[in-house]
Amino acid sequence: MWLSEDTFKQVVASTPLISIDLIVRDRNGKVLLGQRQNRPAQGYWFVPGGRIQKNESLDEAFKRLTQTELGFCYQRHQAQWFGVYQHFYTDSVFGAGVDNPSTHYVVLAYQLQIDDIDHTHLPMEQHQSFQWWDKDQLLLDCNVHQYTQDYFRSIEGR
Repeated sequence: MWLSEDTFKQVVASTPLISIDLIVRDRNGKVLLGQRQNRPAQGYWFVPGGRIQKNESLDEAFKRLTQTELGFCYQRHQAQWFGVYQHFYTDSVFGAGVDNPSTHYVVLAYQLQIDDIDHTHLPMEQHQSFQWWDKDQLLLDCNVHQYTQDYFRSIEGR
């Protein structure tokens, strides 16, 4: 269930949001990133993902988010648990500045291997473009958001 804009602004200002991020890899280990159109992290390359809605189970949220972000519905059991992360932003979907809240996410990250996805035909609602990245390349590029880079810094031992 989506909230009204006023109610959602109060929620963002008052509580952390819970989201799922999708670390999508192909058979060669490349990582799918989208260039975000919306705040927070607008303009940065970021892994696909999104918020969990009130009264939505993790399985339902995973299916909805993979459909919305990737154009195909995947089940949570098809993914590998990746861990819990925290993301703190000074802005929000409502903008930046004193009249707009900052954003705090508690992120449930999952890794999903998808070998047959064409990044040129993905949904463009949240991202202006998609690209496959080598891990070493994304760790060095200042246009890849730090929180996305953190996923790959945390897997050095994996």
